[in-house]
Amino acid sequence: MPRASRAATALPPQSTRAIARLGKDIATARKRRRMPQRLMAERMLVSLQTLQRLEAGDPTVGLAVLAAALFVLGMTQRLENLVAPESDPAGTAEEISRLPRNAHAPRDGADLDF
Repeated sequence: MPRASRAATALPPQSTRAIARLGKDIATARKRRRMPQRLMAERMLVSLQTLQRLEAGDPTVGLAVLAAALFVLGMTQRLENLVAPESDPAGTAEEISRLPRNAHAPRDGADLDF
């Protein structure tokens, strides 16, 4: 049996809770579709135990398993937009803070491209 990665065992509590919530939400989405775990696992091309670990919030479950679950549930778009630049206010604020404070007109009097 492979060892758990150090990253999985050193997760901050907020991340552990978020992963657990993600697993529960996947289970809820599956149940709302009235899809048994065995059928979902077959459609994901994973074992029943792997799906159960995903739904239990096991942080060692691979990203491909998560992507397969979202695909089967018709939610791939959520994965695509997870960390999209337009939904990153901290990144936008950091980018804005690096903009020059003053803007100057060209010195040679060249036409501006507006």
